Amino acid sequence: MDELTRIKAEAAAFRGLVQHLQKRSDVQNIDLMNLAGFCRNCLYKWYKAAAEHYGAPMTAEEAQEAVYGMPLAAWKAKFQKPATAAQEKAYDDGKSLHAKIAVVE
Repeated sequence: MDELTRIKAEAAAFRGLVQHLQKRSDVQNIDLMNLAGFCRNCLYKWYKAAAEHYGAPMTAEEAQEAVYGMPLAAWKAKFQKPATAAQEKAYDDGKSLHAKIAVVE
């Protein structure tokens, strides 16, 4: 695969993941973190870091809206549920496996 096609495919995969996560507002971030080690917050931070790396600075709020499909405060008010003690324990126990925010080229 040539470089341009690879970049287009990766961008399309990112957009597909974002659209899927926007549709699955029933899935809580803490559950994503506990199962996969990343969540919507990680995704917006990766997006922001990559944009800045490539010379397109953006605010955290702009990156959050791109991933959540709305301001984060609105998403939390509409969809976020309080974490249970078991979810919080699993989150703390799995911290060593959580995603690191960095630009991967």
